[in-house]
Amino acid sequence: MSAPPEILSLVRQWVDKAEEDLRNAEHTLTLEEDCPYGTVCFHAQQCAEKYLKTLLTLHAVPFPKIHDLLELLPLVPKTVHLGFQSSDLGVVNRYVIEGRYPGDWEPITRQDAEEAVAVARKVREAVRKHLPGAALDG
Repeated sequence: MSAPPEILSLVRQWVDKAEEDLRNAEHTLTLEEDCPYGTVCFHAQQCAEKYLKTLLTLHAVPFPKIHDLLELLPLVPKTVHLGFQSSDLGVVNRYVIEGRYPGDWEPITRQDAEEAVAVARKVREAVRKHLPGAALDG
């Protein structure tokens, strides 16, 4: 897909931010003691969200200022086959709130954090297959 330079620049910015979130999640997960699993899960969710918004930006699909992955996914053009399901996104969707705020939810475990990072990587891989090389160079 060919895109104007200003769109490619914005897409590249989204990619950079998504990559920062993934690096943050992966690095934090390496902590042996006192790992803040909620933080890991939050950054994994953010990575997935930003990659979806990257794809929407590339295709000039307007999107609301929301964090709900299950609302963003249906906005992706039907011609784009990502290879994951909304249930994959459901794994991390809750962490935009639960990873940052107190509440009456189950404690987030290492297993939850590892699963969240795996989902972020899956979304990353799926979306990057649809991005032009110029949006990935940087």
